[in-house]
Amino acid sequence: MQRLFVLFDLDNTLVDRRGTLADWAAEFTARHRLADEEQAYVLSMVAERAYPRTFDAIRIRYRLPTSTAELWRAYCTDIAALVSCPTEALDGLDELRAAGWRVGVATNGAVDIQRAKLRAAGIAERVDGVFVSGEADARKPQTRHFALAASRCGTELGDGGWMVGDNPVNDIGGGRSAGLSTIWIGNDSSWPLADARPDHVVPHARAAIDLLLLHSAGHTRTTT
Repeated sequence: MQRLFVLFDLDNTLVDRRGTLADWAAEFTARHRLADEEQAYVLSMVAERAYPRTFDAIRIRYRLPTSTAELWRAYCTDIAALVSCPTEALDGLDELRAAGWRVGVATNGAVDIQRAKLRAAGIAERVDGVFVSGEADARKPQTRHFALAASRCGTELGDGGWMVGDNPVNDIGGGRSAGLSTIWIGNDSSWPLADARPDHVVPHARAAIDLLLLHSAGHTRTTT
């Protein structure tokens, strides 16, 4: 029988990274007594993805006395304190596993910050496995990333499965190339690409979970 499994993106899928970063940038500039207009620059430096080297550039620009390593550790701590996953999405992860799904997280980024967010948001204990690109230099949309994430969940891409995420290229295009069905978290936006369309478009993670639960109910009826 085909195994039910799903991989979720983390940032802006299960947690609101954009809103969290805006709050963090405001706190960072105030803490280091930077001019208000510097908030936009600080935010731009971490907007796409943050790594320790990001804070080396910030430290040099503002001649901060704090070391790069200390700035990075503070960033990981601060983001973990700010980030959250909606209760309905957390409940949904539990519901998926109760319905027989293998559930995983497939995310790009540095290991320490992504793992810190997963623990703080209450996601880590609700999934079967996690793969962070920094663990093996395998980034979405590379198929190897999805294969490693599936392996962490005790399954493999050949078993079929789903990818849920907000990024049209990394999550949806990459997921399709890896042989996964896809659900795009559109946040009320229109699909921006001419190809690699998702199988489904939903406004948020809970809606994706509800769709998957309906799929598993139909799957059970056809295999019993």
